[in-house]
Amino acid sequence: MSEKCRCGDHHAWAAPNPEDRPAAARQPLLASTLAHEDRVEDDGGLDPTDRVTCRTHRRWLHECVSSPVHTNPAIGYRWCRRCDHQALVAVDELAGAVTIRCGLCGRVPRSRANAELVELCRRSLSLARAGRFPEAAAA
Repeated sequence: MSEKCRCGDHHAWAAPNPEDRPAAARQPLLASTLAHEDRVEDDGGLDPTDRVTCRTHRRWLHECVSSPVHTNPAIGYRWCRRCDHQALVAVDELAGAVTIRCGLCGRVPRSRANAELVELCRRSLSLARAGRFPEAAAA
């Protein structure tokens, strides 16, 4: 077994790797949003499921939402209750579209948690665009 899994997810056995967290250093808006959400969450003012950044992957939520780490059957995130199976997330950064479909039946699993996750990913996309193209966000 290698020291670091190549799948991109964090596993308990994987040693921390500085290469896992390069995005924040290159993206000031991401870095400041991560720091703010971390601080507010630690102070009890933000629920972990209301973040537009990912505390685990240190990225915008829409960039890593398809990771198995973001599946939570208990609250319904990325979960099809009809099939009792993980739902898949597709993020189209050009169109700004986020869709969730069941990996088995292909249907959109309608739940409040999935609707909130789609909205958080859209907000994440919007902020990431603003960070990459600040002149377009100001216009």
